[in-house]
Amino acid sequence: MVHWENFRMRNLIIALLLLVTTSFQAQDAVSGNAANGEKIFNAQCAACHKLDSKFVGPALGGVVERLQTDEGLGRDWLHAWIHDNAALRATGDEYANRIFEEYNGSVMTPFPQLSEQDIDDILEYTTNPPAPKPVVEEAPVVATGSDFPAGMLIVAFAVLAALLIWILFRVRALYNLTNADLDSPLREEEIGSVGEWVAKYKKVAYAGLGIFAFLALLGLWDFLTGIGVDKGYKPEQPIYFSHKIHAGEQGIDCQMCHTSAKYGKVSGIPSTNVCMNCHFTIQEYQGSYVEAGKTRSFYTSEIQKIYESSGFDPGSNSYTGEQQPIEWVRVHNMPDFVYFNHAQHVVAGEEAIKKTHGVDQVCYACHGRVDQMDELYMANDFTMGWCIECHRATDVDMNNEYNKEYYAQLHEKIKKEYGEESRLTVDAIGGLECAKCHY
Repeated sequence: MVHWENFRMRNLIIALLLLVTTSFQAQDAVSGNAANGEKIFNAQCAACHKLDSKFVGPALGGVVERLQTDEGLGRDWLHAWIHDNAALRATGDEYANRIFEEYNGSVMTPFPQLSEQDIDDILEYTTNPPAPKPVVEEAPVVATGSDFPAGMLIVAFAVLAALLIWILFRVRALYNLTNADLDSPLREEEIGSVGEWVAKYKKVAYAGLGIFAFLALLGLWDFLTGIGVDKGYKPEQPIYFSHKIHAGEQGIDCQMCHTSAKYGKVSGIPSTNVCMNCHFTIQEYQGSYVEAGKTRSFYTSEIQKIYESSGFDPGSNSYTGEQQPIEWVRVHNMPDFVYFNHAQHVVAGEEAIKKTHGVDQVCYACHGRVDQMDELYMANDFTMGWCIECHRATDVDMNNEYNKEYYAQLHEKIKKEYGEESRLTVDAIGGLECAKCHY
């Protein structure tokens, strides 16, 4: 009898242990890692979904509980939908087809590459998202223009002013003392006019006049040659656009926005539609780079100006139809008598220009390191001499099949005349002909 009771007790304990173990295993099977889920969500889902509001797709915050309460569907349905929603709809699933119609037939990208655990991690993140890290807004930096203390500048100017006043008084006193004795014999030797002074000191006068004329002509020449040379020009734009964030931090190629640079004469100003390709989903700036004196909220407010121009309502993710143009201020503008073709340089001269100037994008050779500019400015002179020097320094790309065939004889002729190490530069193929740029 004792043995039978012991046997029953032992089986009961084993059953309880198995039950507890099974419940823990079941719990582990449906639980996930919210931290890992956040990474996967940001990489795979954030382009179309937000946790707290409707975006391209529905809000996913609390989706597990909401689906269970409203539709009586569990995690297995979400697994099937995420893996291949088209296949789920093909089975005639009522809710899957209803969601598809509600979002105007927008097909969600299938994710067969995600494991069951990956999906559980995403669902755990949507159920229990980690508390957001507080964003510390950088205090604006007020530029003083100089590190020299303002108080010392004021004292220095006061001392200088006092010294000048003292000198004026001393000169006045000396003048009165000099003219006090009217009977002095020196009065007879004084010069009565400028003409008399010039006649008396003719060489000195002519030398001074020559120096004055030379300086005047030099100033006039400097003024005339500076017309249209606007190096450093940095106008204020209607929307603050940081090339450093887009081309530098994000690594966006110049030609993604300036699409006509490769096949047209001008590079073109990107339309608002080009901006909205990215900013349809990027509605807040969350990057790590923040320019001195700026804050993340400042960049976010500038994004809102794009929405105002395109007539986009970020709340409903729809277009209102009320549009207004962005009046960008042009930075680089060649004179009307100068012909410059972007395509000729970007396509035909790309590799040669990049090699000559040591840059990884051909645009940087003329426009400077725009990937390091917070606000775009004119980095070079863009004078005729500047262009000519570039033509003299840039080799013709002989790896280009067209150039290799077309300029082969010319290159051989130059080698025979100037030596085997002679380079075939752009000036040798017409880069200095007037009609190339002036027609």
